[in-house]
Amino acid sequence: MAHVLLVEDDDLIRRALTLALEKLSHRVIGVGTGIDGLTHALRGGVDIIVLDLGLPDLDGMQVLKMLRASLNTPVVIATARDEESQTVAALNLGADDYVIKPFSAEHLQARMAAVLRRTQPDPLRPPLRVGGLVIDLHAHTASLDERILELRPKEFALLSYLAERAGRMVSKAELRAEVWQNAFGVTDKTVDVHLSWLRRRLGESAVSPRYLHTVRGVGVKLYAPPAA
Repeated sequence: MAHVLLVEDDDLIRRALTLALEKLSHRVIGVGTGIDGLTHALRGGVDIIVLDLGLPDLDGMQVLKMLRASLNTPVVIATARDEESQTVAALNLGADDYVIKPFSAEHLQARMAAVLRRTQPDPLRPPLRVGGLVIDLHAHTASLDERILELRPKEFALLSYLAERAGRMVSKAELRAEVWQNAFGVTDKTVDVHLSWLRRRLGESAVSPRYLHTVRGVGVKLYAPPAA
């Protein structure tokens, strides 16, 4: 059971989804505007947010950006917008999944469950440590040489996945499948862009790598520099 915030402007869809998700044992708060969605999300206590993009007061992408400025709560975009550019933009802003209407409540339930499995780690699990890099999956924090890293949600997910497999070469296909869940519109270029952002956060570059090492046509490997 999850506590779900459903932000959907269509009254019929909102009521139908609320009823269907409640029958699947979820607790659901349904709202019809972006402002109401932000208000409920910021109050806390929500496990996952299902967000439509076509809202009457704020565009859903604006709402997503504002959510990501202050919250790590998982967000599933549920929209009729099926353009690849919209999918990529939403994922780059920190959405955890992107579901295109029409869909069944059972399909949405399965996608939410997959997101929650990825984003709610065991609170007893110790932090990941790779050299001076420390990643606390439960607190959703990362630091390098005791300096807190300001990471976007997808950057954190990417760094965590690589750190869990430190010393092993990970292909871009694996990253697309495991970090992005093979979301529509995600390509190797998407992975490259996020790796570039992540290198910048770590204070390195592809030319002068310290932790992130790429082998063209093979994949990327994270390991501690010798000095660490």
